[in-house]
Amino acid sequence: MSFSTEVKNELARVSGENNCCYGAELAALIRMGGAMSIGGNATLGINFSSENAAVTRKVLSLIKRYSNVKTEVMVTRGRRLKKNNTYHVRVVPSPGVNELLAALGIMRGDGLNVQSDSAILRKACCRRAYLRGAFLGAGSVNRPEGSYHLELVTGNAELAKSLVKIMKSLSLPGRLTDRKDDYIIYLKDGNAITAFLQIIGAHNALLTFENVRVVKGMRNQVNRLVNCETANLQKTVNAAVRQVESIRLIAQKLGLDKLPAPLREVAETRLAYPEATLSELVEALEGRVGKSGINHRLRKLGEIAQSLDNEPPAPEIDKNE
Repeated sequence: MSFSTEVKNELARVSGENNCCYGAELAALIRMGGAMSIGGNATLGINFSSENAAVTRKVLSLIKRYSNVKTEVMVTRGRRLKKNNTYHVRVVPSPGVNELLAALGIMRGDGLNVQSDSAILRKACCRRAYLRGAFLGAGSVNRPEGSYHLELVTGNAELAKSLVKIMKSLSLPGRLTDRKDDYIIYLKDGNAITAFLQIIGAHNALLTFENVRVVKGMRNQVNRLVNCETANLQKTVNAAVRQVESIRLIAQKLGLDKLPAPLREVAETRLAYPEATLSELVEALEGRVGKSGINHRLRKLGEIAQSLDNEPPAPEIDKNE
């Protein structure tokens, strides 16, 4: 079961805060997942389809709550790939459907309202219910273990803009893009997605999402610390290798006994402890020299080695001359 299905199954059991919220939720469900059909005498019908049985039951219950219209339910099975069941709710065209659509704001006068549902979205509770219906009708969200992504899909540009506006009114940073013939309203920030789930009433999904985010965040932090520690360790090892090579070059070309006593002491200690850190070298010298002093003397030894390495080779002497 996908995470989107889990969220929708939970939301299908959520009731509106007030009676007005049921209409807002049903209006969004019909706009996102429904289509109009025309019957005789200019009557309208509704066709709604979903692959989620819980969502279909909720649509039926909300319709019955508002009107005693005739409904039919069919189940079809896909023939390709996953072969999922699709549940179809058909509301038979009748004058009662026209009244229902008018009550929901989908009809205005004798025509369809293809703009916004601002008339039924004056209250914050109704806006929350509207977003819940929009997600149930055509929403999806990735599992938190992967990349954070939540989206609502519609073919209506005005509806898409209206959904972004509703999100903004609830402090959600919704963004809008297009994909082929559809308009996508999406959230890609983990905090924004958890806020959205809280707003629409998916509290169990919110807890699941947050738990995974915490574990994921801790794992990422541990990985960053390990990577940082590994990088620092690698730098220490590389520096120690260079220092040992420099000291050996000095010993070969000049001789350590030619060095001043402070440099000779540090050089001999580094050769004795080639893998030691600066702190460990301080301990080896019994604290007579601090880390900054040892570091300074090692740099000086490196400069001496570099000058010796850059010296031109002595000319070869022909013994026959």
